[in-house]
Amino acid sequence: MKNIIILGSTGSIGVQTLEVVEKLDDKFSVLALACGANIQLLKKQIEKFNPKFVCVSNEKDALELQKEYKNINFLFGSNGLLELAKLDEYDTLVVATSGIVSVKAVLTAIEKKKTIALANKETLVMAGDIVMKKARENNVSILPIDSEHSAILQCLNKIDNPNAQRLWITASGGPFRNNSRDEMETFGANEALKHPRWMMGKKITIDCATLVNKGLEVIEAHHLYNFNYENIKVVIHPQSIVHSLVEFVDGSFLAQMGVPSMHIPIQYALTYPERYQGIKTNSFSIFNQKLEFLEPDYEKFPLLKLTIDCGKQGGVMPAVLNAANEVAVYKFINNEIKFLDIEKIVFDEVGKANNIANPTLEEIFEVDRLIREKLG
Repeated sequence: MKNIIILGSTGSIGVQTLEVVEKLDDKFSVLALACGANIQLLKKQIEKFNPKFVCVSNEKDALELQKEYKNINFLFGSNGLLELAKLDEYDTLVVATSGIVSVKAVLTAIEKKKTIALANKETLVMAGDIVMKKARENNVSILPIDSEHSAILQCLNKIDNPNAQRLWITASGGPFRNNSRDEMETFGANEALKHPRWMMGKKITIDCATLVNKGLEVIEAHHLYNFNYENIKVVIHPQSIVHSLVEFVDGSFLAQMGVPSMHIPIQYALTYPERYQGIKTNSFSIFNQKLEFLEPDYEKFPLLKLTIDCGKQGGVMPAVLNAANEVAVYKFINNEIKFLDIEKIVFDEVGKANNIANPTLEEIFEVDRLIREKLG
C-alpha cells in the first residue's frame, strides 16, 4: 500500500484524487491533506480518510481544527507545506494546488526522492528548468495529472523514447472556437465559463477560452519530455476524445482516447505504470464517432503564440506571462475588464519585461510578485 500526500485536497483535482483513492482503497492510504480555506469540505475529508497530518492556509484555522481532531498534527501556511514534503513515510506527493505556493514543497519532495504526481501548472511553467534538473539528479519521476500530458506518457510508454519525433497536444478550441473577434469582445465571464467538454475551475476554463492553457501545456511538455518547442504542436480537436498524440520517426501516430474525465489521468499517475479498474465513467461508443483535427487560429487567439514564444525565450519570461495572465483572468472573472482586455494586459507586460537568463528560484518568485503587485 502506498502512502500519499495531497496538496490542494479541496479543489477539483484534489477531490477527484480522493475519489480515485477511495475506489482503490486497498492500494493507497492518505497520510496528509493540505487545503486553503474550504474547512467544511476538509472536515468531511478528514473524517473519511483519517490523515495523520493536515495543513491549512492560516494559523487560526489550524488551531481551531487541532481542538476538534486531537490525534492529527495540524500545520499551516507555506512552511506547513514544506513540513509535509519533508516527511519520510510517504511515497507520492500529489500536487493539486494552483499558483506558486507548492513549488518549494515539490523541490523538497524531490530531494526526499518521492514520486511527484503533478497537476499544478506553475511548477513547470515558471521553474521547469530548476525542477526537472533536480528530478534528474535525484532519479525522481514527475508524473502528470493532466489529460494531454498523461496521454503523451501513455503513448510514449516510457518518458525517454528516442523514436518519438513530435508531440501533438489536442485542444477542444474552447467556448469561442466558432466566434469572431468582434463577438468575443462582447462576451462576459458567464459565456467564457461554458466550456464545451470539460468541467474545471474558473481560472483554467478562462485560459481554455483564450487558448493560453494550450500554450502553458506546450511549455510543460517541453520540460516533462525534453522535446524541442519546434517538435511540440497544438491541434484543435473539438470532440475531446483523442487527448494527445505522439508521432514517431517511421510516420506512425499513437493516440490515447477516452471520455473527458480527469479520473483517468489521476489514476494513471498514482498507479503508473500499472492499470487497474477504476471509477466507471460514461464510456463513449467507438461507433459513429466524428473526429476532427484542425489547425489553431493564431490570429484569433494570439495569446497561444505569445505563450509558446515566452516558453522558447525561457528565463523569467514564462513567469512574466503566467503572472500577468492570472491577474488579468481574475479581473475578467470579477467583471473589471472585457474578455479581449486579458490579452492586452498580458502583451503589455511581456513587452515591457527584461528577461533574466538562468534565473534562481528567488528571482522567479520576485518577478511574479512584482507583476502581481503592479497589476493589483
